[in-house]
Amino acid sequence: MAEQLYILGHPVAHSKSPAMHNAAYRALGLDWNYGFADCPTEAEARAFLAQAGWLALNITMPYKPLAFEAATWRSDAAQQAKGANVLVRCGDELLADNTDGKGCVSYLQRCGIDFDGARVVVCGTGPTSLAILHAAVRVGAEQVALLGRDVAKAARALPAGEPAFIAGSYMESPGLIAQADVVVDATPLGMRPGDPAPFDTALLRAGQTVFDVVYGHGTTALVAAARVAGCAAYDGAGMLVAQAVETVRDIVAWLDLPVDLAACDLFAIMAQAAGFDLQA
Repeated sequence: MAEQLYILGHPVAHSKSPAMHNAAYRALGLDWNYGFADCPTEAEARAFLAQAGWLALNITMPYKPLAFEAATWRSDAAQQAKGANVLVRCGDELLADNTDGKGCVSYLQRCGIDFDGARVVVCGTGPTSLAILHAAVRVGAEQVALLGRDVAKAARALPAGEPAFIAGSYMESPGLIAQADVVVDATPLGMRPGDPAPFDTALLRAGQTVFDVVYGHGTTALVAAARVAGCAAYDGAGMLVAQAVETVRDIVAWLDLPVDLAACDLFAIMAQAAGFDLQA
């Protein structure tokens, strides 16, 4: 019987993950099926996690912290993010990772963005924001500012003793946004029509790179304003594909499968399956 894999969260009906993963598994010769696990409540999500009928999961809002809690082993990236977006069943173990940060950074690098010595702003204080914050430092960012509505909450989310990390707020830290080389919005804003940008977009300037993790809901207010300001602006489609590629790599490595990942271009296969025109 084919192995079952899922995207767990709420809502998930809009997700491109099943199309991407099923295309990747076919290309790799794996007899696996990837589907939706829409769990409106935490109780339903906990019950689903406790089931034995799945091989691996991707986890999206709002259950990344719950998946992290359920894991028996957690990668450094998952621990830094305080949330997991990948769970893989390996014997009696549940292995957890967070591929959001690597997905975001690797896609922007694919687009020609250089993080070496860069000043980066990350908006939001959840697991996705923290994953991106740490990933940016790993590829050479000199300073990464975590911004939220409340500077105290942003400060509490940061690890102690890391000089590259600073906390701020949208209202109190306009200079951080104006001076940044790369601005990443990892908040849910943009998921609904009419959502505003998280900060005053008049702070943006030509030459900056602006990235919004939201995809598939039309052009967000932030991306639209960034393009008007002369920024290089990207939505979250490329990150979605890149983190999905990292998920496949996790599963293959952790299960020690005899699969040649270099035999096909997983990024191109998954992007095409999702209907994304990603030129970079």
